[in-house]
Amino acid sequence: MRLAAGLSAAVLCFILTPACKKSRPGNVAAEVNSRPITFADLDRQYRLQFANTNAEVSEDQQSIQRLEVLRSMIDNEIMLQRAEKLGLVATDSDVEAKFNDIKAPYTQEEFRKQLENRKITEEEFKAQLKRDLSIQKLFNKEITSKISITDKDVAEFYNNNKASFNLAEPQVHLAQILVTGQPDPSVRNLKANKAQNDDQARQKIQMIEARLKKGEDFAQLAQNYSEDSNSAPNGGDMGFIPESSFEQAHPDLRKMVAALQPGQVSPVIRTPEGYRILRIVSKEPAGQRELNDPRVQQTIRETLINRKDQLLKAVYYEVSRNEAKVSNFLAQSLFEKASGAK
Repeated sequence: MRLAAGLSAAVLCFILTPACKKSRPGNVAAEVNSRPITFADLDRQYRLQFANTNAEVSEDQQSIQRLEVLRSMIDNEIMLQRAEKLGLVATDSDVEAKFNDIKAPYTQEEFRKQLENRKITEEEFKAQLKRDLSIQKLFNKEITSKISITDKDVAEFYNNNKASFNLAEPQVHLAQILVTGQPDPSVRNLKANKAQNDDQARQKIQMIEARLKKGEDFAQLAQNYSEDSNSAPNGGDMGFIPESSFEQAHPDLRKMVAALQPGQVSPVIRTPEGYRILRIVSKEPAGQRELNDPRVQQTIRETLINRKDQLLKAVYYEVSRNEAKVSNFLAQSLFEKASGAK
């Protein structure tokens, strides 16, 4: 009887869900393995990405944007917790070294203004750096260190794409980092980072240029920050572009491409589309490129590494999400509001 009564109470509680359901914390937007992401955290991150946009945004569009930001924060929290579990958290000295590298190109006043424009304190900036560096250490151990491209892989790629190495006219193998001042929530990069106006775009491209001058990897910065959705996932790689294609390009861009030598990185170029930094991977005369050409092999290896890196990161994110216990309270509340649930 006692068991039956207990079961009846459980069934009744299930039917009368509003009365028995565990109440959600009012200040928590989501939980990842019981660790909270507060609405204050979400609001701060949302302001970084969307506060300075001049576009009129409806309530529904704002909710979509907040959900996108929260999804990115959830993913980052999942990755951070995995880094913690594997003992890969960045040390204070790692953070200080990176902080000083980023700060070095600016005067104290300029850097203070950068933080003010981003609406973030120095302590918050360092905390974000620690998270980013920890996640990067995780990716290096779990993904990058496990990527192996064999000579057979290179040969197979060449044989399957031999025609693409037969250049009908001189071509430029180009990579770029693009930053625009146009608000566009559909832009995707690893940092979910999007400038919202021209002032933000100019500051962002200057930050990227400063980090390139410090010796940071062009492809990684492109993956993290470039706002060109087509090339960012490939480290900014735009592939081979025929010289004739540049006839319609912006004059400054055309002149820069002509002046740069393979391996060189351009200064910031302002074009109607936004701010760009270009990297010339190679310049190729017309004709067939053979597999024994070191440039061909390097190009193929870089392409295969970028592809494998993006695939493994996507897979790693999905597997990690499956293993995590995530409660998205913001999404749940929006659904209940839309469906009229209490």
